[in-house]
Amino acid sequence: MLSAQFEAAGAVFVGSPERRVGEPGDPAVYFRTEFEARPDLLSATLHITALGTVETYLNGSPVGDEVLAPGWTSYRHRLLVRSHDLTTRMRTGTNAFGAIVGDGWAVGRLGFEEITRTRIYADRPALLSLIELRYPDRTEYVASGERFRCGQGSVRANSLYDGVTIDATLEPLGWNEPGFDDRAWHETEPVDWDMATLAEATAEPIRRVEELPPLKIWRSPTGTTVVDFGQNLPGWVRLRLDGPRGTTVSVRHAEVLVDGVPDYTTLRTAEATDRYVLAGDGPDDFEPRFTYHGFRYAEVDGLPGDLQPEDVRAVVVHSDMTRTGWFETSNDLMNRLHENVIWSMRGNFVGIPTDCPQRDERLGWTGDINAFAPTATYLYDVRGVLMSWLGDLALEQKDFGFVPYVVPDVQPGHDTPTALWSDVAVRLPWQLYWEYGDEEILRRCYESMASFARSVVPLLDPTGVWNSGFQFGDWLDPSAPMHQPGQAKADRHLVATAFFHQTAREMARAADVLDRADDAAYFTEVADRVRAGFRAEYVSSSGRITGECATAYALAIRFGLLDEDQLPRAGARLADIVRRDAYRISTGFAGTPHLAHALTATGHTDDAYRLLLQTQAPSFLDPVVRGATTIWERWDAILPDGMVNPSGMTSLNHYALGSVANWMHTVIGGVQATSPGYRTMRIAPRPGGGLTHARAAHDTVHGRVSVEWEHEDDAMTVRVTIPYGTTAVVALPEHPDQAEHAVGAGRHAWTYTLTTTPDLLTLDSPVERLAAHDAVLASVSGILRDHLPPHLDVEQLLRRSTALPLSVLLNELPGVTDHLRRELTAAIECNNTSSERPLLP
Repeated sequence: MLSAQFEAAGAVFVGSPERRVGEPGDPAVYFRTEFEARPDLLSATLHITALGTVETYLNGSPVGDEVLAPGWTSYRHRLLVRSHDLTTRMRTGTNAFGAIVGDGWAVGRLGFEEITRTRIYADRPALLSLIELRYPDRTEYVASGERFRCGQGSVRANSLYDGVTIDATLEPLGWNEPGFDDRAWHETEPVDWDMATLAEATAEPIRRVEELPPLKIWRSPTGTTVVDFGQNLPGWVRLRLDGPRGTTVSVRHAEVLVDGVPDYTTLRTAEATDRYVLAGDGPDDFEPRFTYHGFRYAEVDGLPGDLQPEDVRAVVVHSDMTRTGWFETSNDLMNRLHENVIWSMRGNFVGIPTDCPQRDERLGWTGDINAFAPTATYLYDVRGVLMSWLGDLALEQKDFGFVPYVVPDVQPGHDTPTALWSDVAVRLPWQLYWEYGDEEILRRCYESMASFARSVVPLLDPTGVWNSGFQFGDWLDPSAPMHQPGQAKADRHLVATAFFHQTAREMARAADVLDRADDAAYFTEVADRVRAGFRAEYVSSSGRITGECATAYALAIRFGLLDEDQLPRAGARLADIVRRDAYRISTGFAGTPHLAHALTATGHTDDAYRLLLQTQAPSFLDPVVRGATTIWERWDAILPDGMVNPSGMTSLNHYALGSVANWMHTVIGGVQATSPGYRTMRIAPRPGGGLTHARAAHDTVHGRVSVEWEHEDDAMTVRVTIPYGTTAVVALPEHPDQAEHAVGAGRHAWTYTLTTTPDLLTLDSPVERLAAHDAVLASVSGILRDHLPPHLDVEQLLRRSTALPLSVLLNELPGVTDHLRRELTAAIECNNTSSERPLLP
């Protein structure tokens, strides 16, 4: 055990007597010691962690390239230790080891608004380190303890939310090199901490992964310098500065401009400001420590001169995961949407999966990652980060008897089980197992999975409906009141019951995989009881769902809550709802991941495409056409007038609603696993939405699977690459014989002629398609003018409703009779062979 290793060497946590009192955000603590190394050194290894965030040095140079180490875990249960090989960097004779420890998550403030707390885990920053020096005849140790001394330096204030203050005039030169005079420094004090919490780090470290140059630099009306990096990102700004000693330069970070100047509304109480005091001894690079920000814009104040583009960079910082998924089409807006999803994932995988990277929150909300997990597993290898996080979830759950809403749990009070949030304990391990095919994932998580699922059963009513306790419901449904984001159209108990049915089914499948027959039978019975209760409470005999909203239908279709003969009616009703809403989004966190999939599953892929491609708010592409570079928390995060939604909960970097990318990967790209780990696959791309080509690639545990399709005129070409050790069934899209081919590893290609069928117009055709035919447009306009009240401008009405089916538009107009509908139907159908012309201007 790690604890035994540290204890045997005499290593203890050490802190500074200067930080026994004071407030979080006070100066970071500098630690140092010197030691001797013999010429016959075989190896040198550093093991290190901290209560706070730590930077480490050997002989004046940084050790490792990670930042914000050791990352955030449930410190009460697990404090991660990382190891570094120092062998090639050791000097014969005297060596100096140094470390700076900031407040980080252990000491600094966490939470949001009125529930922000400090010192949740520790009262002051502390260091634990151990250097093992192996020689042919023995092993020596340099352990944190009495031999260490501590002081202060240039890091005068530090906070994850608020930023840092670095005063270069106070940096003790050579403090981390041999020979430094540390007599004015203090002896360290031991800090009490349970050594049994020490654990090896298994997730990828947080690193600087990319740098972005400025897109534009300008002066604001108040005289500050504003930098636009062209991308909302996680990280910080690095500046090269030169000026008189004592000059203070500040950098405040923002996601958005309002009226041409940075707006800080989305930060809530996070100051997100880094300050630098110049030493006046020539140009120097300034970069913050022990903090990170979510931003696109930086407002720089106090510059001694003009800021040149070569002197400023945005440094992108997040967990250094391996990219595994790519997607591209002929539609630029769709490609930008997908890129926004990627950037939101990058911004919210900084050690743990968070909700947002910019404001006073940045917590591991369970519902967000539960909604996004199928997309996340396609885009990046998330095993390290998410299995580490699930380990914390299980420990918090075991400690408190419930699955917290946020992990690590830093909120006061006790959370009760709630759908989509708490059931991440089951659904995320199952998703990881399905992606990677590793049964060990289920074994490690099984106790937590079963504990959560069993905890919900007593909350069900006698029929199997989950209708008690708090529920988030279809969170942030766009119709919900601004300050009541849980007041969605979908009944929250309908949502809870639907999700728990799916959870129980996945629990039964997990038990079956692990040969736990009794549990598999039990959870199958629970799932059947919940399904029966859902159907009795919420489903009519014809398949109509209580509440008549998109989320209700989508969940019922996706989670197997309807009989086979009810699916066509339910799918048609869902499509009607989507059309009625003019293909604008009407779902929140619970419904959005499933809406397009439910449409496709019931034969309405064209409607799913129209939903995806709608640019009018609320929609997936409305933020894109307005310049967003990440996914917003709210559909209306930026109001039509360009102002920030004043809800007080308005992040511009939130990945949950980007879960639609999973539909893009599996339906447009056509890449679908049919067994765990992609050992078998179905490749079934479905062209549509006016796309002429699409490409998708995914690095599975067996290798890369890729799909490309393109069509030109009446020819379709499909190219597929299948990795070794796997097989696939390829369904060729729009093939005249509906051809399917079973293939093995290798590259495969097909080119064939499409069978064209008349694209008949009906009353259910979108207005824009009807308007593409001169005769049809003239007939429809004339009939409407004859029957509708004279104050209605028919031409303007049609122009404003191009995405709506005409039948849906008629439902919203006064004076529409069955006779009018029959007359329009006859006029449209008799003109089905008319020549096409451009859409309405």
